[in-house]
Amino acid sequence: MSQQEVIERLPAHLRAFVARQDHARSYSAEDHAVWRFTLQQLVKALRDTAHPVYLEGLRRTGIDLERIPDIDDINRHMQTLGWSAVVVDGFIPPAVFMEFQARRVLPIALGMRSLQHILYTPAPDIVHEAAGHAPFLVDVDYAEYLQAFGAVGMKAISTAADHAVYAAIRHLSIVKEDPQASAQQIASAQAALDRALAANDNRSEAALLSRLHWWTVEYGLVGECDDYKLFGAGLLSSLGECVSCLDDSQVRKHPLSVEAVNTPYDITARQPQLFVAQNCKHLSQVLEVFADGMAYRQGGLRALRKALDSAAVCTARYSSGLQVSGRFVEVQTDALDNPIYLRCEGPTQLAYADHELPGHGIDHHAAGFGSPVGRVKGLSRCLSEYCVDELKALGIEAGKQVSLEFLSGITVRGQLLRIWRENGRNILFSLADCRVRGMRGESLFEPAWGAFDMAVGERIDAVWGGAADRSRFDVFPQPSAEHAPCADGRETKRQLDTLYQRIRCIREQAAACDSAELARLEQQLKAYPDAWLAQLELLQLSTGALAQRLREALRDSASRLGGDTALLITMGLAELAGEGDSAVQGTSAG
Repeated sequence: MSQQEVIERLPAHLRAFVARQDHARSYSAEDHAVWRFTLQQLVKALRDTAHPVYLEGLRRTGIDLERIPDIDDINRHMQTLGWSAVVVDGFIPPAVFMEFQARRVLPIALGMRSLQHILYTPAPDIVHEAAGHAPFLVDVDYAEYLQAFGAVGMKAISTAADHAVYAAIRHLSIVKEDPQASAQQIASAQAALDRALAANDNRSEAALLSRLHWWTVEYGLVGECDDYKLFGAGLLSSLGECVSCLDDSQVRKHPLSVEAVNTPYDITARQPQLFVAQNCKHLSQVLEVFADGMAYRQGGLRALRKALDSAAVCTARYSSGLQVSGRFVEVQTDALDNPIYLRCEGPTQLAYADHELPGHGIDHHAAGFGSPVGRVKGLSRCLSEYCVDELKALGIEAGKQVSLEFLSGITVRGQLLRIWRENGRNILFSLADCRVRGMRGESLFEPAWGAFDMAVGERIDAVWGGAADRSRFDVFPQPSAEHAPCADGRETKRQLDTLYQRIRCIREQAAACDSAELARLEQQLKAYPDAWLAQLELLQLSTGALAQRLREALRDSASRLGGDTALLITMGLAELAGEGDSAVQGTSAG
């Protein structure tokens, strides 16, 4: 299946977040060299510490260690697993990510970490997504957990403060990845994130669920606290943390429980603790415990208050099945805190079974919506449960004046125009010349305001974030106009990339190397003293005196450049020399 075919199957509100991978143009020869180095080092480091599914998963999902994968090739492999993939531009809104996941579509960041960010990338990249997340989809139980997590995540109620944090994280990641960004720009972006975090209490359903996602999908361990394997994508794509996390004296290990949602995380630092799940069934059990406490399973006043507090579009489902999607601004209650009247402001949608009712979209209810909740006096059952003949016997039929007095004291009087029925239930009454009075006689609706649409149902049994019919009421924020910086187009960069490409071509020819050509490449690389990875790639093809000169040049570069670069050079030399595991310590990486 091609990326175009996958895109065409997505609803419009998700297609807006899909990027396009032009494999021949999206990545430079240096990008492919960075991928090759990173994957070779990861596989070496994880051979004995990752869950056994990891290495099998790399093969079965089409992840080639030699070059950045083509999304079409990944899809050809993943369709045998019942999944597909799309490329996206860095961080996307969490609700969007969750819906992709619920649809068994893996979002894969288009970008590739730069040479300067091999150990730590400030933004999602194709290493993290393709080589971190994709391999475990071959495990049926884990794939089902991931899909279930997406389905739960789609229902989570988020806040404007949550979105502000997301936007600040995305901006910071783009600034940090930009080689032209100044220290002042990075500091300003970090300060903006700090302000967004300080203004967010991080207690919304979406914020808490993101923690569970972090401590399982991203940074999870499996097994026992004293005998575990790595399976979180953040660990599997981090050359530093996949090793440093094994130090139990520095990184505490806790058995996974729903209490993990009370542990915040910092995406820019090494994790001081990790959580260990026994197996995929355990993961699913913890997710279910969390979901059982969410508004979409609880319903009632507590759930509605979450919607009120969010100040975002949410959906409330009446016991009849009618779904009301809008920004809830008022919930009236009786003396026992039972909801008796709901009100939304601004565009509101009425739906059933996640499909908008004809004529009841946000254009019709542009100014808002309000309706009673509860049982009508004198009726032994909910009004939704009466058949048409029973309603007629009560004097409730289209074309007649009706007077409905609820047990709460709210009254609705007007001419009944239509009864909407779905699946044998009454879900909506439309009335003309209608007056609605509250339990103290206050006006809730007047005839001059137009037709009154009254939701039918004696209770609110579910509340969740977002709209019921997302194809007709798109409440996702628009894709950010800010994009990750393009590859450096300076002439010196292009010339160096030509050398990377020539080295790759020689290696891929799988023939005896022309020593004179290799020597010419060595001389040309001297114009780029910091191009240690190109030197390392050339060293892999060299022998004799040339190989010795390149090793000495690399050791000099390590001494001169220091820091993470020295560590990476040491890792590369150790790999070629067969010196066993490299000493990677204490570096966080995404």
